Amino acid sequence: MGFLSSLLGFVGFGVGISVGLVIGYYLFIYFQPNDVKDPTVRPLVEHDSKSLQHMLPEIPLWVKNPDYERVDWLNKFLSNMWPYLDKAVCKMAKEIAKPIIAEQIPKFKIDSVEFETLTLGTLPPTFQGMKVYITDEKELIMEPSFKWAGNPNVIVAVKAFGLKATVQLVDLQVFASPRITLKPLVPTFPCFAKILVSLMEKPHVDFGLKLLGGDVMSIPGLYRFVQETIKDQVANMYLWPKTLEVAIMDLSKAMQKPVAILQVKVVRATKLKKKDLLGKSDPYVKLKLTEDKLPSKKTTVKHTNLNPEWNEEFNFIVKDPESQALEFTVYDWEQVGKHEKMGMNVIPLNDLPHDELKTLTLDLLKNMDPNDPQNEKGRGQITLDVTYKPFKAEDLANELNEETGAVESAPEGTPAGGGLLVIIVHEAQDLEGKHHTNPYVRLLFKGEEKKTKHIKKNRDPRWEEEFTFTLEEPPTNERIHVEVFSRPPSIGLHSKESLGYVDINLSDVVSNRRINEKYHLIDSRNGRIQIELQWRTVGA
Repeated sequence: MGFLSSLLGFVGFGVGISVGLVIGYYLFIYFQPNDVKDPTVRPLVEHDSKSLQHMLPEIPLWVKNPDYERVDWLNKFLSNMWPYLDKAVCKMAKEIAKPIIAEQIPKFKIDSVEFETLTLGTLPPTFQGMKVYITDEKELIMEPSFKWAGNPNVIVAVKAFGLKATVQLVDLQVFASPRITLKPLVPTFPCFAKILVSLMEKPHVDFGLKLLGGDVMSIPGLYRFVQETIKDQVANMYLWPKTLEVAIMDLSKAMQKPVAILQVKVVRATKLKKKDLLGKSDPYVKLKLTEDKLPSKKTTVKHTNLNPEWNEEFNFIVKDPESQALEFTVYDWEQVGKHEKMGMNVIPLNDLPHDELKTLTLDLLKNMDPNDPQNEKGRGQITLDVTYKPFKAEDLANELNEETGAVESAPEGTPAGGGLLVIIVHEAQDLEGKHHTNPYVRLLFKGEEKKTKHIKKNRDPRWEEEFTFTLEEPPTNERIHVEVFSRPPSIGLHSKESLGYVDINLSDVVSNRRINEKYHLIDSRNGRIQIELQWRTVGA
């Protein structure tokens, strides 16, 4: 009986399972629950703001708020510059932290605190949008939305009582909405004197902190305490209307206006020491005012002459005669390679009498270090005529030739009916050679040829070289041929290549006296060159 009951039970179990599976399959196929409905598909325009934020929580501010501008260009800039910004910011952070650490560690009996690793990681911050305010004041106000979920790695090693402990900061997240004010706006680069930063709301700060291999922030209650403490401390210091003020430049100097004009005539140099092993030197003089951002002025080159005479005049605009000085340096011009310095000196402007011609003959020095024994060696002398003319209120508008871009007069010796044609080769962009790109510029005018130096492996070269042509009459119907070439490598099978050219009509230069334009190069796909042309006449 026992065996029979067991057999029947087994058979019943098998039959029950089979019947259950058949019934379940039938119910699944032929019956559908009433509470399950097909999803409703609607266009985005039919959704309200709450449903949109639920589906797309990271909508940029420039989409949600029309007051915010899209700043993809800034994010692209940060992405490209981040590897370099990472190194620069970390280096600056170390320099700032070093004296602070050195001052604080004796108070806590700590032997040393050092950065073992300091990097901001590979993920740059992003700006979700930026709001710009327009006010009647001389200021620029911006409110960017800043988010940074980075992967920095900061390891600080602390040594005390013969023991060493390391603290590691990882997985940093910072979300903030600062207000950045640039004020006041001034006419001197970088065009603002101060940066003021305020926070419009408490920032979100999240990070991991590892001590002795363990995550300190996993301790119950510590994570929220640290996060709230940081928010409160930062908010107490910088939450609007409180600000962090960073001085960029001295406002008093930035707002300075011209007070005088300095007239300088480079007369001659005597007993210069030759720099070339073969033959004599080819001297010229560069002049500039200290604390002035304008480029230096240069005389012409006097070839193979150790006692050159120039008699060339230059004007400089003076803004701070108490601190500025006229700095002049004599160079030996080289056709190939770097021009060699022959000597220099300075003339403090506060030593000059007003409205009086003063002739100065000064020794040329190696540098302005009074303790350098090299300055005792004879390097020759230079003679200059200098006149310091303070502005009168009614003459101020007529004397600002330097700032308005007016053209200087031609030097003495220029033909009365002609003048001096000045060609300044500034730069070029998007040059491209078939086999090499080592560009230089050749100028061809009235059978005379002049060349710039060549720059190796550069599609966007910058020369800033000046060339002059003395003419008997104005070049009203003349053209100048400007062509960019690429010099082949010293070892190679390819010859020089033309990267494009342009023929410039000089009639506009004579009528306008100065032209500074970018020209598209013929026979070049995208190449452009910036050329400045000046026509200087006697007494202009």
